[in-house]
Amino acid sequence: MRLRVASLDRSLAFYVDTLGFEAVRNGDVASLAAAGGPTLVELREVPGLQRAPANAAGMYHFAILLPSRPDLARFVRHLAEQRVPFGQSDHTVSEALYFDDPDGNGIEVYADRDRATWPVDDGIVRFTGDPIDFDDLLGEIKDSSIWAGMPAGTAIGHVHLRVADVERAEAFFVQLGFEVTADFVRGASFVSAGGYHHHIGMNMWQSRGRPLAGADVSGLDAFTIVLPDEQSWRDAIERLGDTASSGHVFHALTPDGTAFDLVYPE
Repeated sequence: MRLRVASLDRSLAFYVDTLGFEAVRNGDVASLAAAGGPTLVELREVPGLQRAPANAAGMYHFAILLPSRPDLARFVRHLAEQRVPFGQSDHTVSEALYFDDPDGNGIEVYADRDRATWPVDDGIVRFTGDPIDFDDLLGEIKDSSIWAGMPAGTAIGHVHLRVADVERAEAFFVQLGFEVTADFVRGASFVSAGGYHHHIGMNMWQSRGRPLAGADVSGLDAFTIVLPDEQSWRDAIERLGDTASSGHVFHALTPDGTAFDLVYPE
């Protein structure tokens, strides 16, 4: 996943000092990782960048999945100590915190509940939007441990897009091989692979019929979909109408024009 930001210095102060990522900077690009793991996010500096309008197609937020509920509890306490304002929601399948980076790029940080407890009916996940019980959550901290940065095992859990037409966007990702997990819920849709609650969210709450935000504003340059093997990758790109690609990366666009890469492990 690659984001556009106006100032790497400002962004790294937030992503490293506040959120706890490890960073490697190379010119106008910085790579962010958790506890010595692979790169999860790239930041690309574009001086003079303005914030993306909230009613344009593009990224709604990207979601950082923590390994455990105690990790989320420590992160909540850390945000409070850092005086970072955040929204929150208990989705039953997960508990999630929401805030923006300095450029207005939306971020979710969440932890999943045990998959066996997810309310699923005929493949459809029954998401909720209840308040988090913070007393119960903070009770997960059983010792004096503090937030020491993004822990090993942190991953990008999903990406949520603003789209012009949610039905069109859903059809595209279904064609690509995803399965619908929640369909047109208040103008939104969610799809996943492997029975997860969602890997890609789409909504047109403010962006119905609107074009993609331009490259001169903050937002998402591209995101990556990792497929399990070469055959899955070839099946996916064939569905997109390509039969001649080689290597292990295929560059594509969503119906709204958001760039993404299809890859498989080498």
